[in-house]
Amino acid sequence: MTKTTICCAKPTNNSTNRTHFPPNSREYDRCMELLQQLETKGESSGLILRHNRAVVNYYKSGCLQHQTLLQELEKLASAKSVPVEPTVSLAMKNAGSAFTVARYNKAVIYYHRHMYGTALERLAPLVARLEALEKQMAALVATLQLQLLLATNQLNRAEAFLDFLQYKLNLVASAPSAPSANPSSNAEEPTATAAVGAAVVPTASTVGASATPILDSSVTRAAGESGSILQMLQLLTHVLNRKPVVITEDGTPEVAALKAQQYYIMKDFQMAAKQLMRINDDCTKTGTVTPQLSTCIANNMGVIHLRVRHYAIAAKFFQNALRFDQQLASNLRQSSLQTMGSVRSCEIMYNLGIAMLHLRRPKEAFHCLLVPVKQYHSNPRLWFRMAEACIMEHEAQKLLGKDRHTIDSVMNSAGSKPYGAPSTAVPEPTLEFAALCLRSALTLTLQYKASFYRATSPDETLDQQDSSQQLWSQTQDNNFCNPSKPISLESMANMLDAIYAAHSFVSLRLGDHVTALEMAKHLLQSERLSDAHKLLGHMYAGEALMMMDKSGEARDHLEPTFVNSLNALDLETRDWQLKSLDAAQNVVRYNLAVALALQNDFQAAKSLLVTLNHPIVSKKALTLHRYIELKISATVLH
Repeated sequence: MTKTTICCAKPTNNSTNRTHFPPNSREYDRCMELLQQLETKGESSGLILRHNRAVVNYYKSGCLQHQTLLQELEKLASAKSVPVEPTVSLAMKNAGSAFTVARYNKAVIYYHRHMYGTALERLAPLVARLEALEKQMAALVATLQLQLLLATNQLNRAEAFLDFLQYKLNLVASAPSAPSANPSSNAEEPTATAAVGAAVVPTASTVGASATPILDSSVTRAAGESGSILQMLQLLTHVLNRKPVVITEDGTPEVAALKAQQYYIMKDFQMAAKQLMRINDDCTKTGTVTPQLSTCIANNMGVIHLRVRHYAIAAKFFQNALRFDQQLASNLRQSSLQTMGSVRSCEIMYNLGIAMLHLRRPKEAFHCLLVPVKQYHSNPRLWFRMAEACIMEHEAQKLLGKDRHTIDSVMNSAGSKPYGAPSTAVPEPTLEFAALCLRSALTLTLQYKASFYRATSPDETLDQQDSSQQLWSQTQDNNFCNPSKPISLESMANMLDAIYAAHSFVSLRLGDHVTALEMAKHLLQSERLSDAHKLLGHMYAGEALMMMDKSGEARDHLEPTFVNSLNALDLETRDWQLKSLDAAQNVVRYNLAVALALQNDFQAAKSLLVTLNHPIVSKKALTLHRYIELKISATVLH
């Protein structure tokens, strides 16, 4: 949301030599002369001069040589003449310390390079001693820390960190609260249907489609000094945490964008879209439209349409956002650090992939999702979405006639693989790669479930000053699905059920019946199992057992009586073919007829086939009926 820049250290010997080197003046040669004079007189620390000389050279290169600057800062930290970590006497009470500012600058570089985890690690020692820093330096460190927490979707920690800044350091004032509270108390999207995407916010955060930051660095430069920047970040943090806060518009685009974010959080999508379009119109009139702003508005308009299920319109907006973003990403090696931080192709491709999945264009979705998985490889939901694309592509190929079924295939359809890739590691939309994606998704989800953080009841939060005394660093967020928003326990359970069901289906298609049965059993043991997944679990378990020549055990899973206990609404609201209990009954009865036929109980199987009247199984039932008649005829002949 703000433009975070590299800063210089100040000499610490005496007040007459506390020379500033503001990059805005662009008198870099003069800066180098002053540094040379200080070095000649010996009135300043050699480390400070070394640091500032590297910073001046960085600005002199047009902010392009950030890798060279980073190398110089790393050398400064590893200087043998001084300890790597600054001592209290050297730095921690003075913003001019070379070590303090060098560490901060390294964090800024990693932040703009989207290496948020590394930036947090570099900044952590300064944040731990925030109270000992000079106020100006403390404000810079606090601002960057808050931006990093938002960028990594650590919304609870960001809120706790704000309390720490307000009540301990007095760096921010209280945000204006709304008279009535509880905006969108149940905003968590079901995992099976949620559009998991990311917004374009170069210096704020990238979260899911149900909580999309709509601020861009190109429209927030008017935020002013660090105090104003912190206030804007404070409002953004409250909005993302669904806190009641009053946002008074002052005619600036950054406040209008924040208001649009609040409308979106409260599910007023029409007003959110109007706010975005107003920003675009106002900036067009004033001639202040930039590729960053155009990318941000196009992406977030796409997220709004994705949220209201206008998938084709959403995909068009995402494609426009990619086109704008490519203007920034066309030559990153020759781009400034701020431009590099503004590029959001990865997150936009994530959004576009989700839109393509909803449009049932799995091949395009798969290739879109290949881009963000390189950066967000620890996101189980992303791996699951890639598996969905592979499964959808496989089913589409079947409908095109690439998988011909004969009478014998009714009884042995899972015995052979439909088609395969040379290797399961080849990124192609095949079932083999889907199995690899699902294994990754399952491993990550089980790991995150074991470490899921449950917040304690906020009974003692009446006094904010008391609550701020707790270490904010102890607050945790379940941000397992970056760049999407933090996940709830219910959403994680739903996602795990979906992974088990998909894993069982893919294993059946690939002929791995043991794994299919194992996944189906795990699915049926779920504590919060939906009726739709319960139906799938029994059918997949029954089919796996039939293929393992355990037809007797399969019949236990295929008894039609359990279908009557299912909730019809759960079936009707799913995006699948089983839109009614009657359809579910017919599918289960057909599978039971197959199990009976495998046990040579042909008369019982025929009696079940007579009861099948739904179009979803009519063709398969006719084929199975012919198979049974042939078997009976063959038995009579013998």
